[in-house]
Amino acid sequence: YHKLSEGKADNLYERSSANFENDLKYLISNNISCIDFNDLEKIKQSGKMPAGHSVIITFDDGDNSWYDIAVPLLKRYGMKATFFLWVEKMGSNSFLTWQEVQYLSNITYPGGTKPFVFGSHSYSHQFMLGVKGNFSTPGEYNLFLNWELSRSKEVIEEHSAEEVMSLALPYGDGAGDSDIIAAAEQNGYKFIRTSRNDAIGNIQEMDLFNIPSLPMLDNTEADEIGYYLNN
Repeated sequence: YHKLSEGKADNLYERSSANFENDLKYLISNNISCIDFNDLEKIKQSGKMPAGHSVIITFDDGDNSWYDIAVPLLKRYGMKATFFLWVEKMGSNSFLTWQEVQYLSNITYPGGTKPFVFGSHSYSHQFMLGVKGNFSTPGEYNLFLNWELSRSKEVIEEHSAEEVMSLALPYGDGAGDSDIIAAAEQNGYKFIRTSRNDAIGNIQEMDLFNIPSLPMLDNTEADEIGYYLNN
């Protein structure tokens, strides 16, 4: 997900609150579990898939509709989510404030679970691989990657309750790239969520630095979740 809207969505990357709520109801009615990236790592370590289907709900950028629309609905249905922040934009225009990030990161469900985790969508939201040709040497490019990943992680951790472990690639650019993965590992990330729209496949061979996803757009039907999980 990106932005949610109270009424009809204004563009392809928005989703109405009604459709979002229907998505959550679809998960419940089809016994699809809502997990997080740490749960996914445990599944991989176990070497076997759980009995039923599972999803990880993620949001990109940092729109304040997360605070006003997404989180109240997620809380109503007891769901988790990972929110990937475009750090440079936080607090400007329609983006969340850092005070809101801090508040959301400290919400706790009964039993002590903190359901809302923040990850990096980089610092300045540039094409991670597409800009490589702008740099004269591999060293300069690696400095760019390290800045984008280290600075965004550092700032988010100053305003959230948990360590930043996950990265979502801006525009989905650079999925599977060895330099980007190396920079992520160097800066303490354990997961990269891409925009690749294919199945995970064999759990033992799953690459936690190349995790695919299903884009939830204005024209995405809720039952596409089930189709995606079954294929």
